[in-house]
Amino acid sequence: RRLLVTVHTTHSPLHRGFAIHRVAISSTGLFTPPEVIDNDELVRSFNAYVDRHNAEHADAIAAGRRAALAPSSVDFIERASGIKRRHVLDKSGVLDPQRMRPRFEARPDTALSLMAEIGVKACQDALTAAGKTAAEVQAAAGCEPGFIGPRGLKCPVYADHSALALADFVCGANRLDTHLTGVNWGRDLPEPTAADLRNVVDGDPSPSGQGRLKIVRGIEVGHIFQLGRKYSEAMNATVLDESGKASTMLMGCYGIGVTRIVAAAIEQNHDERGIIWPAPLAPFQVVLVPMNAHKSELVRDTAERLYAEFTAAGIEVLYDDRDARPGVKLADAELLGIPHRIVIGERGLANGQLEYRARRAADNEDMPLAEAVAFIRARLNN
Repeated sequence: RRLLVTVHTTHSPLHRGFAIHRVAISSTGLFTPPEVIDNDELVRSFNAYVDRHNAEHADAIAAGRRAALAPSSVDFIERASGIKRRHVLDKSGVLDPQRMRPRFEARPDTALSLMAEIGVKACQDALTAAGKTAAEVQAAAGCEPGFIGPRGLKCPVYADHSALALADFVCGANRLDTHLTGVNWGRDLPEPTAADLRNVVDGDPSPSGQGRLKIVRGIEVGHIFQLGRKYSEAMNATVLDESGKASTMLMGCYGIGVTRIVAAAIEQNHDERGIIWPAPLAPFQVVLVPMNAHKSELVRDTAERLYAEFTAAGIEVLYDDRDARPGVKLADAELLGIPHRIVIGERGLANGQLEYRARRAADNEDMPLAEAVAFIRARLNN
């Protein structure tokens, strides 16, 4: 008995041109000849599978059994078609045909590898040919795009490695609104030429066979070029080796992206309030934040003195002498991300104390005014 699982069509110039669909059709019938079915029958078969699965699921629950999903259902769908479990199940574990049905439609989920375009000349030509208009495709293949299949197609066929692994698959029948089922490479049509055409996507099996791939964003902060002897030979650039003989030197060069390093550091060191500079990259080591200095001579004079003392000690200081509200100054200090913040206020000065907070810390702590430089230097050394 044939078990139709799902059809997952790819939408890209090459795959549309050859109608190579990523599909999983049957769990049996490997030696069943291809059948010709129309799209309506394909959908009906699919809906019957969904209904059968959900009926088994309901029976298991009614019998008090754990409604585990057999490998022939959702896990099989995941492996064979690439459709994720979360895309086909509702919260109770029931297959939702409304979630699955759109998979019959072409969707731009598979991009062609740039290496295929620049590395395989024949595939590059095929990509160009597949980019023709619908009328041109009709003239070349005898049917319109969307129903072209590799069986009986009078042109070279290139298949991605993922398509080569399919058995009993569905493909276009080179006839309007018609597909073939149960098709197998080598039996129903010649083996195609293998090519690495498809870009990997998040969740694809790892080439090592261990786990699945995860795609994350990265940033290039530097690179090297191993030039070898290409330029040194052209310039006759030689050096004397340990035996005193002239030897053509090996060359190389490197580049460091200064601004990219800054961007990468911020991406990895920040919170909801702003930047948290790593100490080696921080533009300043300390930020001085006097409160209401325009109203308090004591606060203003203390801030000026501390700025001079820190500078004389070789500590880089940002002095916020703006006439701004305390909340604005504190928020800006956190946004800028200077590693150490010192707040100078009249209330603390009355007790000989300053308010200190490291940028990564959650709470403030008191700092003796008389030991300010030694206090900060100890933090910098740590």
